[in-house]
Amino acid sequence: MTRAALVQLTAGEQPDDNCAKTEKFIREAAAGGAEFILTPENTNMITFDRALQAERLHSEADDPTLARLQAVAAELGVWLLIGSLAVKTHDKLANRSFLIGPDGLVVAKYDKIHMFDVELGNGESYRESAIIQAGNQAVLAQTDIGAVGLSVCYDLRFAGLYRQLAQAGAQILTVPAAFTVPTGQAHWEVLLRARAIETGSYLLAPAQTGTHPNGRKTYGHSLAVDPWGKVLADGATTEGVTFVDLDLNQAAEARRRIPSLQHDKDFEPPNVG
Repeated sequence: MTRAALVQLTAGEQPDDNCAKTEKFIREAAAGGAEFILTPENTNMITFDRALQAERLHSEADDPTLARLQAVAAELGVWLLIGSLAVKTHDKLANRSFLIGPDGLVVAKYDKIHMFDVELGNGESYRESAIIQAGNQAVLAQTDIGAVGLSVCYDLRFAGLYRQLAQAGAQILTVPAAFTVPTGQAHWEVLLRARAIETGSYLLAPAQTGTHPNGRKTYGHSLAVDPWGKVLADGATTEGVTFVDLDLNQAAEARRRIPSLQHDKDFEPPNVG
């Protein structure tokens, strides 16, 4: 049995402040017995202001949030998923998730593949691809707490990614997110439960919540879902830490009962006429 903890944040535009708050919650999670602690997407900063991004964000090698949280993971001896950090690349940003081991070293990192380019109506629109360089590689990490498949937020809508990760051996799938309120209300829980059922995996989804200083609103409800699709924990809408205990035998049992990961078939595309 592994105790995990989902950290729920309302991140703002000051990375140092966000890091300090995140560290406080990580320490709270470790004090509560968590061996695997997860933070949300955009842990270091949420803003639409490109001038602030240019001023306050860093490359991975120089990012102070990453360095500080690596040191905290090593001090506490915990596995830590930094859900994602916005880090500078050559001409854009990467939305990059980091899995850090109990020694403080980065075990795996993943750049969000699917860009959130949508028109939600009522004046709410997003063009993530304008500033974020999309990734192109699925990432699975073998750890002593299980095989962990990484993803970020909008990836959740693309079932094939999770199926490939599960077929490669993932028992735990991570979905750090900053879901909008309308899409969260409509789709967040049902998509997480669907991905868990389809893959026979635990889904761990730490989330941003509330109204951020730049006016953006996120849905919250960090969720942990078991391999049979049952919601085990819900972080509601306030900042804080939500604990959940994982039994990876449940993943094996779900896949034994419904062995659909073994039943893929090749087929012809539909005729269009």
